[in-house]
Amino acid sequence: MTDREKMMENESIGKLLLKLSLPATIAMMVQALYNFVDTIFIGRGVGTLGIAAISIGFPIQMVVMAFGQMIGIGGASIISRSLGAKDKDKAELTFGNMVSTGIVMGLIITIFGSLFLDQLLSLFGATETILPYAKDYMQVIIYGSVFFVLGMIFNNTVRAEGAANISMFSLLISAGMNIILDPIFIFTFDMGIRGAALATVISQIIGFSFLLLYYLTNKGILNFNFNPFKWNFKIIIETFAIGSSAFARQVAGSVMAIVLNNLLAVYGGDLSIAIYGVINRLIMFTLMPLFGVAQGYLPISGFNYGAKKFDRVKEVMSLSMIVTSIFSTTGFIILQFFPHFLIGIFSKDLELISQGAPALRIASACIWVVGFQVIGSSLFQAIGKAGPALILSMSRQILIFIPMAFLMSNLFGLLGIWLSFPISDGLSALITLYFVLKENKIMKTKIANDPVYSEK
Repeated sequence: MTDREKMMENESIGKLLLKLSLPATIAMMVQALYNFVDTIFIGRGVGTLGIAAISIGFPIQMVVMAFGQMIGIGGASIISRSLGAKDKDKAELTFGNMVSTGIVMGLIITIFGSLFLDQLLSLFGATETILPYAKDYMQVIIYGSVFFVLGMIFNNTVRAEGAANISMFSLLISAGMNIILDPIFIFTFDMGIRGAALATVISQIIGFSFLLLYYLTNKGILNFNFNPFKWNFKIIIETFAIGSSAFARQVAGSVMAIVLNNLLAVYGGDLSIAIYGVINRLIMFTLMPLFGVAQGYLPISGFNYGAKKFDRVKEVMSLSMIVTSIFSTTGFIILQFFPHFLIGIFSKDLELISQGAPALRIASACIWVVGFQVIGSSLFQAIGKAGPALILSMSRQILIFIPMAFLMSNLFGLLGIWLSFPISDGLSALITLYFVLKENKIMKTKIANDPVYSEK
């Protein structure tokens, strides 16, 4: 057993969660800061239509990332449980299959996206005035698809083996380069929104190269024995099944954006699409610490579930929910008290600020419950229960938000669209509570029936 495996199985949950979550949280915050700063540069360098364009393009990027998340989180769950069960061969075979599948997926996305970009942008809500800007942006982004997908896969793999610091450095390098390159390409080279896209692609390549070098120099627990012809379809199917919840969550966000952008175009026009772009960045920045904690939580929960240490699984879940709830409540307070200031960071457009501030207050009214929902959903990814994980991933954005957005917009117009956000947050948290309580009873039964626990 390696030192890292001993750490995952025996170190106190508090220290372990801090050790794995802190690097992930820092990395996620820097990534969110990049999105934040990127939008500021585009807003100041291109204008309101530039912000609207990335609001249209970002959901397409989310679809690309969804494939990376599906393979990365699904495979990482298998790797964590395999390492917990002392089956390193299966863990390494899974890693190789993740990389092979990721390359194929990335190439398919690039080809499909290049051929049907105009249709995709129109589907995602691009108006005639926004379309030229969105096309300039996404024509560049789509060629980086392979690196987006592989970056997600490698980041999840290093976290699965407990090397959270390596994942953090990769994301820090990528985000840092993006922040440096953005103003150079946008302003110095006068490339506008296309320059922002180029900065993003180059930064993703650099971040992925750092992770690839980590494995090529044999610094990880897993050996990188990449063989594109060594396919294990049982592992691939299990990877897709477990990762389907993460995929659904990401794609659900894109489907939600399609509905939202099109409804906003009808009820509010280009300005409302730009406002959503700013609100989305602010809420994402607020919620990133939650996802950082979740990334630290996943390998701990998965490893100990594989090792049949169910008391540690319950302990890390409870602690993670407390921490994420503190973060989400803090974010709620900040967004409620300083909306004009926060939106004014992105643009000097007084109309955007005056209409955006009340919309931000409404949209963020229930984000204080999201911390619980994120960890509750992550529990089922970690322990390999694809069904509940899929339902919880889809609940907020697909099962609740989309019907609510249509209903509320018909009743209250633009105001109804913004009201759909807190309603969806609250209802999805209640659904999560039901599934978590049910799983908690199952783990209590396992603990009660296991002689190892009975002797304690």
